[in-house]
Amino acid sequence: MTSFNPPDTTTMPLPEATPAYSPRWRTRLYSIAGLALLLGVVMVVASAMGSTHIPIGTIWEVLVSQLPFTDIHAWPDATETIILDIRLPRVMLAGLVGAALAVAGATYQGLFRNPLADPYLIGVAQGAALGAVVGFLLPWSVAGLSLIPALAFVGALMAVAVVYSIARVGKTLPVTTLILAGVALGAFLGSITSYLMIISGERLHGIIAWLMGRFSLSNWEQVWMIAAPCVIGVVFIWLYARPLNVMQLDEEQAQQLGINVERVKLILLVAATLITAAAVSFVGTIGFVGIIVPHAVRLIWGPDHRFLLPLTTFAGAGFLILADTAARTMLAPTEIPVGVITAFFGAPFFLYLLRHKKRAVF
Repeated sequence: MTSFNPPDTTTMPLPEATPAYSPRWRTRLYSIAGLALLLGVVMVVASAMGSTHIPIGTIWEVLVSQLPFTDIHAWPDATETIILDIRLPRVMLAGLVGAALAVAGATYQGLFRNPLADPYLIGVAQGAALGAVVGFLLPWSVAGLSLIPALAFVGALMAVAVVYSIARVGKTLPVTTLILAGVALGAFLGSITSYLMIISGERLHGIIAWLMGRFSLSNWEQVWMIAAPCVIGVVFIWLYARPLNVMQLDEEQAQQLGINVERVKLILLVAATLITAAAVSFVGTIGFVGIIVPHAVRLIWGPDHRFLLPLTTFAGAGFLILADTAARTMLAPTEIPVGVITAFFGAPFFLYLLRHKKRAVF
């Protein structure tokens, strides 16, 4: 009988099996429901905050008034406009982007078995940044629409496609080669972006604002354009939670347990890349969300992807909504780039979790 060799301790261990309906399962299911409820509360509170304070009760009434067969209108028209046309689309967009980046980060960390992996590891951010800068410099638009989001999305996908084609060896995709190719191509694209920024002239301020992340131009059109790929991609990744758990073993052992490793790699890479590209195309390359949120969830609830991915989705959405609310209210009427907020508040919180949680999860 062949002996079983445990995986290297430098990689994430396969989460321990938990019987159905055990106390741990119930606790985690309650946690998912609780985070979803908390996310709803955060969205309402964020919609109430701003230069014009709106009572939370009024927020609820305005939202309920949009339902069929309801006739409530006890507030000024300006209040309804502020809620439905300005704040609510911004909150929704921040939630979608936060969920997409957090889930993509958790996917890359599980796929690469690397706690430092983030959604931008294999060139997504650099490709999106280069596409966006080119969009800023082009003097025209299409049908009155800016080319910046479209070029950012295409740039992100093209960068990952190049990295994938370089790293692929026959029918296999070595993870180390993929990461190294991503780092190398990212440095190359970053140098081109830097050069274009130097020659951008008066457009430099807008480019820097985009690169640091912003939700100030949010509208319902952007929400609907991002919602479809993000929601579909996130749910699709949820369905691969069990294969991700098995792949925390080395690839050979995962193959022996019935996982088509190369197929799972490709599917998860494509799904995570698509939701990341969609997320950054309108709002810029917001950093730290894809590292902080999956780590925080893993430290609190454990590494089982069946729970980690849904928990990360709701936590990521809530985290970025709160960060954007702080960005637009802390120094109002001046708005702070949301990327500054995610790093400023996220890093200390993560260090606090690392200090006070004793169990190892990697």
